[in-house]
Amino acid sequence: MVARVWSLMRFLIKGSLAGGAVYLVYDQELLGPSDKSEAALRRAEEVVPPAMYQFSQYVCQQTGLQIPQLPAPPKINFPIRESWNSGIIKVMSALSAAPTKALEYSKEGWEYVKEHTK
Repeated sequence: MVARVWSLMRFLIKGSLAGGAVYLVYDQELLGPSDKSEAALRRAEEVVPPAMYQFSQYVCQQTGLQIPQLPAPPKINFPIRESWNSGIIKVMSALSAAPTKALEYSKEGWEYVKEHTK
């Protein structure tokens, strides 16, 4: 009985995390235009370090542990829009060429098998 409850709890927790991640991506419009994704990244860069510092201070107060100061996160100074678009273009070109390449490779494989079975 306990094993079933535990497995159900694990399933619900994992499902909640996955659902929350999907909602966050949809709510922040991360799969939309790249300028909105870039703005969300900038907001995260502003919000996450202070939140991590506050959380570490809270943990120190509650547990009495001393957590060393984390180094500052590196600054990202490259245009994400260009990298994202070039990555999408490469993936889409590979997907569009996949049927042709599969046909070529299957013909080559078939010829190889025919030559070696004689």
